[in-house]
Amino acid sequence: MLERFKAPEVDRVHVPEDSLRGAVTAIFEKMGETPEDAALGADVLVTADLRGVETHGVSNMLRAYVSLYGDGTLKANADWRIVRESPATATIDAAGGHGIILGPKAMRVAVEKARNVGIGAVAMLNAGHSGPIGHHAMLAAEQDMVGMTMTSAGAKIVPTFGAEPRLGTNPIAIAAPARSEAPFLYDAATSAIAGNKIRLAKRVGAELLPGWITDLDGNPNEVPVSVPDIDDMHMLPLGGTREQGSHKGYGFGMMAEIMCSLLAGAAPPMLGGELSRHFFAAFDIAAFTDLDEFKDTMDSTLRKLRTTKPAPGHERVLYAGLSESEEMIDRRANGIPLHREVVEWFDHITGELGLPPLARR
Repeated sequence: MLERFKAPEVDRVHVPEDSLRGAVTAIFEKMGETPEDAALGADVLVTADLRGVETHGVSNMLRAYVSLYGDGTLKANADWRIVRESPATATIDAAGGHGIILGPKAMRVAVEKARNVGIGAVAMLNAGHSGPIGHHAMLAAEQDMVGMTMTSAGAKIVPTFGAEPRLGTNPIAIAAPARSEAPFLYDAATSAIAGNKIRLAKRVGAELLPGWITDLDGNPNEVPVSVPDIDDMHMLPLGGTREQGSHKGYGFGMMAEIMCSLLAGAAPPMLGGELSRHFFAAFDIAAFTDLDEFKDTMDSTLRKLRTTKPAPGHERVLYAGLSESEEMIDRRANGIPLHREVVEWFDHITGELGLPPLARR
């Protein structure tokens, strides 16, 4: 993640993983989730923070989830069900359940189908936010499969040349295992900037770079700007402007919309669709090729990328998933750095719910 989005050193409070995991689990239980499901949701959020993905960890998402449980948008212990199924596919009606809890369950269904027939694909409608979708893709990679996840939610992004929002940030993730190298994990919004990074920018006082947002007439910002009120801006597709390739981000966003919304039998947000739609796929590597050969070749490929000669002014070349794996090792040893404002919110909510406060390192 770019340094501009990280909490300044002076505002960081380091929290042990077990303390954060316990607090988040307890909060989900207070919202009405079963202990098992509460732990599942906490694992998604805390793992995001361990990987350095603060945009989708506890800092941005947990307080929003508490609010959504409170107003009834999210249903605790939802009565989700499979409404259509084949040997390789399934469609799940989440019944308003939380996506970070039902997402891992949907990927488990996809993995089981892939074990049986080589490929498993699951579409899910009527769900809450899925959190960091790369987490769900990694669940397949941990089972020696290639995992893929997509999400459609909201209408915040203008199409290329447009002045009205039509698409969500519609992230796409893919994960693949290796043998000795850190696994490949790509997880990115199809917008120029992820929506949650705007929240981080506002919290830490960072500016938004050119080509990230537009005014209400669809004019892209041409200079860095402070974060405007959400009602005074639209967001741009990946690429920003047509000259920089925004038509590609626009197309990627529509790909996610088709796989998540239409394939599940749901209307996309631009047509009034509600809640979120998600897509989960697992590809059993052994059904396509020799698993050991795949892992060895992945190692060689990732090592080749990692050892690429860096351009002037840069220390090294990364690949998707490498820095996250390194961050996880460091944060498990030294604690997860949260912004002091986030820790203050935890102190408030745990006190309100009668729960123990977060421990500090």
